[in-house]
Amino acid sequence: MAQRFALHYLPEAFSTAGQKLMGRQSAGVGLLRAIARDPEAGELGCFASERSHVEACAAALREQGHAGSVAWVPQSAPQELERFDCLLHPDPGIARLAWRRLAAGQDRYSLCGITHAIASHETMSMVTSLLVAPVRGWDAIICTSRAVRDSLRVLVEEQADYLRTRLGAQRFELPQLPLIPLGVHCDSLAPDPARRQEARARFGLGADDVAFLYLGRLSLHAKSHPQQMFTALEQAEKGGRRVHLLIAGWSAGEAVEAAFREAAALLCPSVRLVELDGRAADQQGDAWAAADVFTSLADNVQESFGLAPLEAMAAGLPCVVSDWNGYRDTVRDGVDGYRIPTVMPGPGAGPDLALRYDDGVDTVDMYCGHASQAVALDGALLAQAYGRLVRDADLRQRLGSQGRARARSEFDWSVIFRRYRALWDELAERRRADPVLAPPLPARAPDRPDPFRLFASYPTRALGAASLVELAPDASLARVNQYRELAINRFAAASLPTLEDFGRLFGAIGPRPLEVEELIDTLGPCDRPTLLRGLAWLCKMDLLRVVD
Repeated sequence: MAQRFALHYLPEAFSTAGQKLMGRQSAGVGLLRAIARDPEAGELGCFASERSHVEACAAALREQGHAGSVAWVPQSAPQELERFDCLLHPDPGIARLAWRRLAAGQDRYSLCGITHAIASHETMSMVTSLLVAPVRGWDAIICTSRAVRDSLRVLVEEQADYLRTRLGAQRFELPQLPLIPLGVHCDSLAPDPARRQEARARFGLGADDVAFLYLGRLSLHAKSHPQQMFTALEQAEKGGRRVHLLIAGWSAGEAVEAAFREAAALLCPSVRLVELDGRAADQQGDAWAAADVFTSLADNVQESFGLAPLEAMAAGLPCVVSDWNGYRDTVRDGVDGYRIPTVMPGPGAGPDLALRYDDGVDTVDMYCGHASQAVALDGALLAQAYGRLVRDADLRQRLGSQGRARARSEFDWSVIFRRYRALWDELAERRRADPVLAPPLPARAPDRPDPFRLFASYPTRALGAASLVELAPDASLARVNQYRELAINRFAAASLPTLEDFGRLFGAIGPRPLEVEELIDTLGPCDRPTLLRGLAWLCKMDLLRVVD
């Protein structure tokens, strides 16, 4: 029987509807589609802060064909995750979730995160915090490439060295770091000869012309600097063929697009530029259909994997990419296309860049941009690869077919999601087999205490279990409802008892003073913290009195 799992649904991570489209969002949408089409999927847990998020998650899954149920697991009730084996989180930040899990029990379920970009301070802190968080060996952070796994290890080693030196720490328990790439839905990218003919005619591409495609964000700092692409396309030996460059992209603004146009006009004047909106599904589909070669020369530290080459392989296009980060794990040099060697300074070349970023002098965009300016490709090899593919249609066909076969057999989401499930089975077995060798940890995170404990010295006295309370003479449920609906109180409805629960309180108190503990016991199973707040709120409304 397949392991049941819950999805930590963060709307921004599973939608490409916004203007600021990132690769991790495209990956999130692909993952959601894989979940919906998983043949072993039944009831899915949705760990979310609001019911509206659960409804959005369920609607998105249904749209992709999911027929099972979606159960809301409120983020305030992690103990309800016990009936699911694993909580899937869409980034590496499982440390806070591990602290939250303490209240339910460390071995009740596993946590599984996924790496995307790790260049931001926020993500770096997520990773280093793992060493002091109550993560266990039955948790995991899926690393989408060997390169990003190496980077995670650098952060972990630096933090471990600090903790050993500062605190004498000797034992560190970390999550598993399995290597599982992102996936693509190959069927949606299958070559379509009729669409190819129509799209090429629309773009003004001749029968013997060769169209290169760059698809992705137009970003100098967070995707690929275009200079060497433009230069190599101009310098490539084309054998008399006309070359076009389709740029199906999107950018942060007109200034970026103008910068690309300016560079293209200067560096590759003989190459015709065709600009498309890469966010529009129809234009993106036409771009895949019309192109002969895909190229993406990533040179930034922002991303860790890169979906576009996989999509190109699924579309049957040969790829010319940089030998960089996750591209190294997908495109086989000389088999699916060409990987062009890169060079970057070694350790010691960037302490000042780290300090500028830490001081706020540079944003994360500028931090990545400064680093990418020191990354270069072998320009001569790049021009040779471009020229070889321009001149040889049979080579383009062979490399493209080999890439498509590899995408279908190794990177289709149906294949990748089976690897997710196999990982969750392994984590569940680790939970079952792990011996209890240490005393249990406290049930709460030390930096997230109960505010009524943290600020316990503020009031004159505490409303405690032994406190005697009685209703005010004019107290009534009608007045409770009236006061709840005042704008000055309405904002707090989520943290207070329901009107029904207030009615139960009124019925239990009766005509005489009653101890709080006895009152709560009278009610039977209940949400004790919420009822305690409700009693204090009734005092605030002058509907309840604490008797000395």
